[in-house]
Amino acid sequence: MPPRPRRRVRNLLVLMSSVFVGVVVLSLASRLDEFSRRSPHIEIPDGIPPGPGAPLPPIDVNAPGRTANLLHDWSAPLSENLAISPTALEAYGYAAAVMAATKPDCGLGWTTLAGIGSVESKHGTYRGASVGSDGQVDPPIRGIPLDGSPGVAEIPDTDDGAMDGDATHDRAMGPLQFIPETWTRWGVDANGDGIVDPDNIDDAALTAARYLCARGGDLTTADGWTAALMAYNPSGEYLLDVRERAASYSVGVRR
Repeated sequence: MPPRPRRRVRNLLVLMSSVFVGVVVLSLASRLDEFSRRSPHIEIPDGIPPGPGAPLPPIDVNAPGRTANLLHDWSAPLSENLAISPTALEAYGYAAAVMAATKPDCGLGWTTLAGIGSVESKHGTYRGASVGSDGQVDPPIRGIPLDGSPGVAEIPDTDDGAMDGDATHDRAMGPLQFIPETWTRWGVDANGDGIVDPDNIDDAALTAARYLCARGGDLTTADGWTAALMAYNPSGEYLLDVRERAASYSVGVRR
């Protein structure tokens, strides 16, 4: 019978292919290992309260207009890493700066406000909403009717639907999700436009900061931070979700 050189050629090709694949795998593994060394895994800190995050630069919190704009250089480099718009970050930072100036014993970090903003409305972007450069969230974000259905609190209307658009039951409003009654008591104008607006992230963030400090006292302690968050939303699951997100932001990791 004639010789069969094709089998030897086929075997040689198989051997060469195996060697080539092995080289590629080793090369890829080497590059992944190098990437891993360059970009080490960042551990999210445990414990309560979450860390304060990137320090805020000193600003004049009483400057005219949208004073949060003074934090643009601080927010810009953080924005992409954290997947939070610069405007939202400025709002959280400004609120924390105001509390540091007016109630220094509170110790509220901007990361806590960011954690709440993430859980409540994805920093003002829930269901396609967006945050304008003036802090205005459009379209306005409204929660479900608080009608006492399973898993939902029952809060009859307190504003004749003027703020939340529901004359039967209250609904949570804006990027930080305040109910009308709470907003009426605690709402504040933070951007100097003369309007106390739950749909403006500047106003909402400073209102949340005032509320948290009043309810928790010293938020640098576990007891104080826990009391503040439980007053904001009396849910252990909610508290842990906010804590985890705030802790992630504190070390520069997006959520």
